[in-house]
Amino acid sequence: MSLQSYTVTESEQNERIDKLLTKVNDQASRSQVQSWVKGQLVKVNNKQVKSNYKCQAGDEITWTIPEPEPVDIMPENIPIDVIYEDEHVLVVNKPRGMVVHPSAGHMSGTLVNAILYHCDDLSGINGIMRPGIVHRIDKDTSGLLMVAKNDQAHVGLAEQLADKTIKRKYEAIVHGVLEHEAGTIDAPIGRDPKDRQKMAVVDHGKHALTHFNVLNRFEEFTHIECELETGRTHQIRVHFKYIGFPLVGDPKYGPRKTLDLDGQALHARMLGFNHPITNKWLEYEVDAPEEFQQILRELQLRG
Repeated sequence: MSLQSYTVTESEQNERIDKLLTKVNDQASRSQVQSWVKGQLVKVNNKQVKSNYKCQAGDEITWTIPEPEPVDIMPENIPIDVIYEDEHVLVVNKPRGMVVHPSAGHMSGTLVNAILYHCDDLSGINGIMRPGIVHRIDKDTSGLLMVAKNDQAHVGLAEQLADKTIKRKYEAIVHGVLEHEAGTIDAPIGRDPKDRQKMAVVDHGKHALTHFNVLNRFEEFTHIECELETGRTHQIRVHFKYIGFPLVGDPKYGPRKTLDLDGQALHARMLGFNHPITNKWLEYEVDAPEEFQQILRELQLRG
């Protein structure tokens, strides 16, 4: 169990406690928070409250996050495209449509299920639901992902992510024609206050920085390359929606009228990092999947 605390500010006066704690715990859903309240895991000024309690400025909220229920993540014989492997690190080319790790509603068929079949051991730092997973890419984003086979490798890779020394380049197709050859989007990202299932550029979000350059322009679309300095949830998708050029096929952040693609046109093309044990620089690049390239060919023919 993990004990947390928070002091209510003036601007949060009269906000329901379940709503406020969902904002404070950006990894928890409102229904989860309500279950904590019902289970008497939440206190205000050391007293039990109900989910509809209206918070007052200066209230001291304390809550206990319960340990997740133990579950068995089963190895599954799912083919994976291994780009590099040694006894410490694995680099895989994840196909679009595959979830990275198990979660509610996705307990099988994930990359973790496949990797557990492929490998005997994985890092346990991220717990039983995400063994070996140092960073993630979205279900419908294809491309390169690094996996730690032991805790020492996991710590070394995580430190590089924190220090922003890992190189990650993506390619995407966006709606609209970008005029600038290159640019940087520097805008903080957090939970969308209007829709907790989405991320958005918000004033008090986490620092997020995306560099981009134009690879090709079409009549109504642009093919771009992006390089991430930070790795916020849905970062590229949110940033390009924010500047008015949402990704093609993006069901969450893009327009309904889009090109015929099941999910966003986003591919993690290049990944570079220092080996966490030998410190040797490793860099890999993989082409976008055929359906992504087919869209580019069709756009080229349109002019």
